[in-house]
Amino acid sequence: MKDTRNIEIAEYDYDLPDERIAKYPLSQRDSSKLLLYKGGDISHDTFCNLPDYIPSGSLMIFNNTKVIQARLRFRKETGAQIEVFCLEPESPNDYQLIFQQTQMCEWRCLVGNSSRWKGGVLTRQLNVGDFVVTLTAERVSVGAVNCVRFTWDKGCSFAELLEVAGELPIPPYLNRSTEESDKETYQTVYSKIKGSVAAPTAGLHFTPAVMDNLVKKGVELAEVTLHVGAGTFKPVKSDSIGEHEMHEEYIEVSRQLINRLIAAEGKAIAVGTTSVRTLESLYFLGEAVYNNPDILPEELHVAQWTPYEGEHTITSVEALQALVTYLDKHSMDRVHSHTQIIIAPGYKYRIVNTIVTNFHQPKSTLLLLVSAFVKGNWKSIYNYALDNDFRFLSYGDSSLLVP
Repeated sequence: MKDTRNIEIAEYDYDLPDERIAKYPLSQRDSSKLLLYKGGDISHDTFCNLPDYIPSGSLMIFNNTKVIQARLRFRKETGAQIEVFCLEPESPNDYQLIFQQTQMCEWRCLVGNSSRWKGGVLTRQLNVGDFVVTLTAERVSVGAVNCVRFTWDKGCSFAELLEVAGELPIPPYLNRSTEESDKETYQTVYSKIKGSVAAPTAGLHFTPAVMDNLVKKGVELAEVTLHVGAGTFKPVKSDSIGEHEMHEEYIEVSRQLINRLIAAEGKAIAVGTTSVRTLESLYFLGEAVYNNPDILPEELHVAQWTPYEGEHTITSVEALQALVTYLDKHSMDRVHSHTQIIIAPGYKYRIVNTIVTNFHQPKSTLLLLVSAFVKGNWKSIYNYALDNDFRFLSYGDSSLLVP
């Protein structure tokens, strides 16, 4: 197989008419279509019947991240509107802590209409409960991603400010403004941990009834956290993927879950590509501490091309056991790290053996991930979906992939 870095993204293009992109979700989440791919055979059913296809005793992993109302709009005295899109915490560099701040915090942000914000402070008046709060934004640094310092004059939390002033950032390819209904429909029913700027959309199909039926079937359910960045929508603009830089994402996995993965012999069903990236990153984090037990926790990170460099000879269980030993050594109850992993043809899956996922954009890294999982057979899957009136992208239908 040719080197993964030399893969030409043009090979992962397909015709997606605009009318096939689901602009809104179905009124009943689990009434969406479910494509079934198993060993090359393709059929379909309704998502509410998903538990019928999941073996008893399986471990199914969900991403419990919650989408924040990350888009803030300010208006200058000149009338120019400046959009500040909060991407990741800068100070404090911790999701939980930054939402609890009551006076000041700094975020790494994208800035819309950036050329009109040469300097100075942007100001906005907000009604938070019984108080009128003055929120200010000041650019600390300028670049592709800006550092923006927010300050406010009342003792409310930054989380409360976002709830009042922020807008939920729905995907750009929906080509519409955020509506009130999106605040509910663009969150999974199990979302808990605030931090994402995009939903883990495979999870949008799950209802309490589907999850109850999975448990009754004897499926073990567990959660990880990966805060999805805006880079998930970043198209591959280079001819080959070797020139594409993956975005960095924050992941958090509990020691308890790692032990459950070990008990499951290092294999799991991933709900969504974000869960895939989290679980597969665990292998390389475990390999890092296996090879270097003295590495510092803040040095743990999965780089974009790590999976394609070196031999990677230890098993998934050995990697997971090394992580548990490392956590014990440092008196930690969970792994906190960042990953830039790119999963593309040539990648060897270590932990994920089944994926629940939606249908992804042409020429996207998510389509590369799917292709790697189904051994290049993505075209037959996507052609079937197009021929059978499946709805595509974030609010569209889903698939169950068993290679």
